Amino acid sequence: WAFLEVTTNASYNDSLQAYAAGLAEAAVSEQLMYMHWMNTMVGYCGPFKYESEYCEKLRRYLEANLAWMEEQMEKGENPEYWHQVRLALLQLKGLEDSYNGRLDFPRGRFTLAPFGFLLLQLGGDLEDLESALNRSSSRRVLGSGSCSALLKLLPGHQDLLVAHDTWTSYQSMLRIIKKYTLPFRASAGGNSQIPGSIQVFSSYPGTIFSGDDFYILSSGLVTLETTIGNNNPARWKYLDPRGSVLEWMRNIVANRLARSGPEWAAVFRQFNSGTYNNQWMVVDYKAFTPGKASPRQGVLTVLEQIPGLVVTADQTELLYQQGYWASYNVPYFEEIFNASGNLELVKKYGDWFTYDKNPRAQIFRRNQTLVHDLDSMVRLMR
Repeated sequence: WAFLEVTTNASYNDSLQAYAAGLAEAAVSEQLMYMHWMNTMVGYCGPFKYESEYCEKLRRYLEANLAWMEEQMEKGENPEYWHQVRLALLQLKGLEDSYNGRLDFPRGRFTLAPFGFLLLQLGGDLEDLESALNRSSSRRVLGSGSCSALLKLLPGHQDLLVAHDTWTSYQSMLRIIKKYTLPFRASAGGNSQIPGSIQVFSSYPGTIFSGDDFYILSSGLVTLETTIGNNNPARWKYLDPRGSVLEWMRNIVANRLARSGPEWAAVFRQFNSGTYNNQWMVVDYKAFTPGKASPRQGVLTVLEQIPGLVVTADQTELLYQQGYWASYNVPYFEEIFNASGNLELVKKYGDWFTYDKNPRAQIFRRNQTLVHDLDSMVRLMR
């Protein structure tokens, strides 16, 4: 693993901080960025493996989406939300400009190339865009999964441990643990600082969010997800580049603005893109009291997203009742499970696609009792 810390100075305006954060990151990690790009994205809609019909559709989609977001930023409605969107895009522009050896801080409107480093942010969103836009050779293997997560209450409720695994192909093995300290304001004209100004997360070169996803935030929240996908082609009709914000960006905005699980869900569910469809778990350590048996609400908020539908609920009670919460690429909420085509998969393939009899569901149910400290948690997750 590589380690990267990026800290900006609150005495400068937010736009400058965001752009400079991107510049600095690329300046110290450009070799890793080059290798990661060559390992994962080179030739994607490029000259060698050019799938002209799909790539043209994707280019139009991304350009329309970027243009729509630009319109929203200029409107001045929902200023907190769109301020954070603009800052994330500025950070990405700084990253790209620095890598390309140019300094070009934008004073007004600016655009990003759809097939530049934006592609490194879109890993998860692309999985679904490929299906929705009918890419001939989709990368996803049915039922393969790529993440496991476990929340475990230790005996006597002395502590709450949270762990996440990601596995994927060897080409994605260039990893960076990042710590961003970005003391942005909540809105462009405001004075109050965002709750999630300090973030520690597992990440990749050239990527300004986690992607796995796993975050520890200065707001007292830990946010993580496993991907549930969408196996119901009828739902792709809900995808629209205008009126939606892609998942990587909604994730960044929610992590920065939210002070609690319900707030995180409220921010994240806006402008649902129907891409990178995940089960999110938001743990609020401010609501957790060690040794306390009767939980208050708000320790665990779970959110699931598919095209056209987001379901969220407080699951603190279930966490305390079971002593754990596990996540393994299968939807928990019945409405999401049924609407995303899982019932059909169960009928066709059996238990692998069920929520409670899936192999990882059974492994977690059996082995979570072995977790009594950090080392035993790591052993189980590995």
